[in-house]
Amino acid sequence: MHRQFDDILLGSIELFCLAAEAGSFTAAANTAGVTPAAVSRSIARLEKRLGVRLFVRSTRSLRLTEAGRDYFEQCRAALNQLIEAERKVTGEQVQPSGTLRISAPTTYGHYRLLPLLPALREAFPLLKFELHIGNRNIDFHEENFDVAIRFRTQPDSTMVSRHLEDAELVVVGSPAYLQRAGRPHTLEDLKQHECIQFDLPSSGRPIAWLFSDEGRDREVLPTEGHYLCAEDVLAGVTLARAGAGLFQTYRFIVEQDLADGTLVEVLQAYAGRSRPVSLVYPHGRLLPLRVRVFVEFLVERAAALAHQRAAAARVRSKRK
Repeated sequence: MHRQFDDILLGSIELFCLAAEAGSFTAAANTAGVTPAAVSRSIARLEKRLGVRLFVRSTRSLRLTEAGRDYFEQCRAALNQLIEAERKVTGEQVQPSGTLRISAPTTYGHYRLLPLLPALREAFPLLKFELHIGNRNIDFHEENFDVAIRFRTQPDSTMVSRHLEDAELVVVGSPAYLQRAGRPHTLEDLKQHECIQFDLPSSGRPIAWLFSDEGRDREVLPTEGHYLCAEDVLAGVTLARAGAGLFQTYRFIVEQDLADGTLVEVLQAYAGRSRPVSLVYPHGRLLPLRVRVFVEFLVERAAALAHQRAAAARVRSKRK
């Protein structure tokens, strides 16, 4: 067997995977104990060897190309196999066990995370789960959490951030409310409607509604409305179902309501905005096995959901 990988190339592959996971050369460098320039040189060597671009870089973001995503999935699986082989040879337990401490917001917790956990435990019966379902950002070190799911993740060099999805936003109202108040057709029409507001826990102020107006991002903070919710954003959905007014929420929360007619989507001409959802955990080159299997499980399920959502979006587009 001829040798195809030298130590430098294997190191470059590991740095590539770290950068892909963290979405940042700097974060990958901090984890590996090298400089960002060293990470950049390693990625450049890989791209030259493969003859393809692995990342699309800008001053504000770093994302994988399609070829980069495919390469990342294969490399990550290969590195995980090497880790498992090392664990097995050294006699380390290979069956994940122990307690996973997970923090998730109420929306993602109820509608995405919790329904998936029985399948994970069926695959790994020695796992236990401690779940914090709420909208407060936990402190990993003080509260000893393993992973957290967060919307609008801020850059943090001490954390690894794995993108799960871009949660699409929709504005909805009940048929009874729309019959009573009429259907809005423009963003200006919102001034004449009951707009249910939600206080963002981190700021204590009502969160802006996000729209796309002829390709331009717009933020609207409704000032007309007699309902202001705090802590639990699902309260706004419940109010909308009851006919209290209009509410902007994530499509995945109201998919069934829209399908059965309990709620109706409005302002579709201004739709298309979303908020990113990420799985975050502290940097560490060797994650506990229980954490690693959870991370890979959730990322894989999120990718499968993304394909389903893309197909559903194509169907909705054809209906329009």
